[in-house]
Amino acid sequence: METKPLVGGERALVTVALALATFMQVLDTSIANVAVPTLSGNLGVSSSQGTWVITSFAVSNAIAVPLTGWLARRFGEVRLFTWAILLFTLASWACGLSVSLPMLIAFRVIQGAVAGPMIPLSQSLLLGIYPEEKKGTALALWSMTTLVAPICGPILGGWITDNISWPWIFYINVPVGLFCAFITWQRLRSHETKTVKQPIDGVGLALLVIGVSCLQVLLDKGEELDWFHSNAIVALAVVSAIALTVLVVWELTDPHPIVDLRLLSQRNFAAGAISISMGYMVYFGSVVILPLWLQTQQGYTATWAGLATAPTGVLAVLLSPWVGRNLGRYDVRHLATFSFVVFALCCFWRAGFNTAVSVGGIAMPQLVQGIGAAFFFVPLVSITLSGIAPDKIASASGLSNFLRILAGSFGASLSQTLWNRRETFHHSQLTEQISAFSPLARQGLDQIQSLGVGTAQGYGTIERLVTNQAYMLSTNDVFWLAGWIFMALIPLVWLARPLPMQRGVVVAAD
Repeated sequence: METKPLVGGERALVTVALALATFMQVLDTSIANVAVPTLSGNLGVSSSQGTWVITSFAVSNAIAVPLTGWLARRFGEVRLFTWAILLFTLASWACGLSVSLPMLIAFRVIQGAVAGPMIPLSQSLLLGIYPEEKKGTALALWSMTTLVAPICGPILGGWITDNISWPWIFYINVPVGLFCAFITWQRLRSHETKTVKQPIDGVGLALLVIGVSCLQVLLDKGEELDWFHSNAIVALAVVSAIALTVLVVWELTDPHPIVDLRLLSQRNFAAGAISISMGYMVYFGSVVILPLWLQTQQGYTATWAGLATAPTGVLAVLLSPWVGRNLGRYDVRHLATFSFVVFALCCFWRAGFNTAVSVGGIAMPQLVQGIGAAFFFVPLVSITLSGIAPDKIASASGLSNFLRILAGSFGASLSQTLWNRRETFHHSQLTEQISAFSPLARQGLDQIQSLGVGTAQGYGTIERLVTNQAYMLSTNDVFWLAGWIFMALIPLVWLARPLPMQRGVVVAAD
């Protein structure tokens, strides 16, 4: 039978368990990033090889997310979610015990695969335990964990790596995972969803694995291999394009598709899913660039870079419950539009940074961005899931989150490529102004030499200053572009039909 709404302390306890499971899974997508140099050294491999710890998780996770709907119909949402948590916990423990890179990568693949259903099902189960008039609050609680976890990941990962040891970035999942699995099964097993024994779409699954794997590796390694100047990247692009094209045609004609692409024919789902994916692509791209610039050019440690960017979570956490409670009082398209405007203004604000910007100067737009974050997920998720039948929520959530995760990968890769290429452009322009006959260059070199530095070292210092300034200008360019893209995305939101304006999340007919 379908999950029934819970009440009082029981609902609060299950909400905490579902939210913690989501937080743990999202946290694991970013917590390992700052630990790569340390774990690479400990395992005796290069940093570029160590990045496969991140790539392997991302590939398997991206494949598993859209399978959520089929798996939930086959095994039941509660059973699938509980087993996903337990297997994720076991894989996390095994990752911490790894003594070689191949061993660690193997367990990260397993970890990413079993984590796939966790986010969509946490969303589906959370909506199921709240009555209709409180579903906005449920979405707000879910969005808070999704927003805060990527911010906490680098901070927590950096602190654990610096003060304990890298295996503990995985070990911390064990007690949390056991708690979440126990509470979920104990409280929700009597509310299991109906199961249907559908034949597995083997062709669709194979095409999904091939297409998404090649695309994810292409995105992760594109910048390192100089994109389409590399034969490997070209080959990955061709294979991915063919596999994903055939997948779309196959899934639209198969009677039991493993990924239900027919959901995109529903206007609100398509408008909401595309809006949230494109917005997340730009948002995540900026999330990647800012700490990267702080650590590589401004001398910040991983921990301090995390702390400087962390204020985004403050207002997001404080305002999300208000947004959820009042969701039915306003046209959600206005709320989503407000979110994009705030994001754009914060990007334009950062586009005015210079190399002398203080920690406070960096933190302020991050703090204000939290306002936009609070109004981003909740309204757009409510649009996306409006008009979706209860037995299709898991499939819709899985497909929507798959598109969002894939868009985030695009955003991260494209923003880094743009950042590096704009640095090359600005570096070239700046160096054209520097020569032995340039008065400013001569004056700068004289000042450096007056400190007892030799000519060769003086030119080296000038080169570092030029590079630093070029990256600063490149960072400004990325944020200017991000701001204008956010503004350009606003019309997408208005392709959705309005939801009835009354208290709670009301499902609109599509």
